[in-house]
Amino acid sequence: MIQFEHVSKRYDEGYDALKDVSFTLDTGEMAFLTGHSGAGKSTLLKLVMLMEQPTAGHIQVGDQILTRLGRHDIPFLRRSIGVVFQNHQLLFDRSVFDNVALPLQICGYSPADAARRVRAALDKVGLLNREKMNPMALSSGEQQRVGIARAIVHKPKVLLADEPTGNLDPQLSAEIMHLFEQFNRVGTTVLVASHDLSLIKSMRHRMLTLKSGRLIADG
Repeated sequence: MIQFEHVSKRYDEGYDALKDVSFTLDTGEMAFLTGHSGAGKSTLLKLVMLMEQPTAGHIQVGDQILTRLGRHDIPFLRRSIGVVFQNHQLLFDRSVFDNVALPLQICGYSPADAARRVRAALDKVGLLNREKMNPMALSSGEQQRVGIARAIVHKPKVLLADEPTGNLDPQLSAEIMHLFEQFNRVGTTVLVASHDLSLIKSMRHRMLTLKSGRLIADG
């Protein structure tokens, strides 16, 4: 569950990225976050991950109220969240397998357990036969799938995606979105930021629309 109560975010330059935003995303729900470039989509996701702190209001993820968390609590919060970025953020000096295994290494999984989870995640995204390859040898769509496998390898309760199809053609974009639906069907709460309205509408999920930092539509 993700809950925003009258959340605002103002940067030091006086720019208001979010203004009095309130919504609740139920456990196991999938929704899209949309709006023009600069509407506040990325800022909202950063607040969920505690990469940014709100200027006002309260944010809750699961049973944790983020404004009450200390600095030492943040890594434990992030272990329950998977994140998919538009630009993949893969490490090109490591194999596909090692990229996906990175969150498990940070969390202290044993090598045997990590290997099992990595291969299960790669199988989910159809890349099990690419585990030894360097990500640079993959197509853009395949690199995005590696990023998704890395985001879900530790079975997070919440999956966030920031413009995950921005660099992909329509067919690949639809395939990526259907992957998110598969994870949602097994209980993962999914929030996807995207400006691709035609694709979003075809998915028939809840849509939260931001405009100049304000939530102007929820339906």
